[in-house]
Amino acid sequence: MSPATRALAVLVGCAMPVGLVAVLPSLVPSSSSVDPVTRVGVLEAEAVMTPQAAPAASPAQAAADRTESTTSRPPAPDARWVARTALRTGISARALTAYATADLRTARAHPGCHLSWATLAGIGSVESRHGTIGGRVLDAAGHPAITPIIGVQLTGAGPVAQVADSDDGALDGDSSYDRAVGPMQFLPSTWAVWGSDGDGDGVSDPQDIDDAAWSAARYLCAAGGRLDSPTDWTRAILSYNESDIYVSDVVEATNTYALRARA
Repeated sequence: MSPATRALAVLVGCAMPVGLVAVLPSLVPSSSSVDPVTRVGVLEAEAVMTPQAAPAASPAQAAADRTESTTSRPPAPDARWVARTALRTGISARALTAYATADLRTARAHPGCHLSWATLAGIGSVESRHGTIGGRVLDAAGHPAITPIIGVQLTGAGPVAQVADSDDGALDGDSSYDRAVGPMQFLPSTWAVWGSDGDGDGVSDPQDIDDAAWSAARYLCAAGGRLDSPTDWTRAILSYNESDIYVSDVVEATNTYALRARA
């Protein structure tokens, strides 16, 4: 079964092949909303999770991002929804808050994208187990509390790609080759294009799950287009890691979280 077909499992209103589960993206209520229907094999962190060449932001998207980022602080998901959904999905409330905030913010800044928090959670699960890989935990600010998440040196040896250093080791501590960094595993060269402030603290840090989730949301919208389209959704996920196995893993995780949230 192709990734495009499997991706149907996360989309709204698609005819489903037998054996696949059709789910609606769980709706994230905003803390400022009284209406709860307001729209808003695991790979280790050392693997290559991002493309070597990041898509460029369109002028319209860049303008929307600038307007959205300067008009107000990021929207906050309803705390009751976060607590309930964290319990149902097994995702920490801290990580889930980051995914849900990015969902709400994307709906406001890029309403044509149709990105779901569950897709971000699916990627976050595969990339770093929501920032907990290697026994880490996320602190209150959304950073790995023990050590930063930094992948292996991308030398081209074995299964990893060769990616020459792009930032003189500023993000990954390696001035010879790049390494993927943070809970959403961005390459430094990709972060240079898409790295964004997701929590309104004035800093863009790939180790901060708020920043990483919002940056991933922007990246996916640019790479895919309409993420309620099977083809576009699959293209967006493949742009994150060009592997059919990766797409299958993200589909499985995304569906699992969406179904649990709706239980």
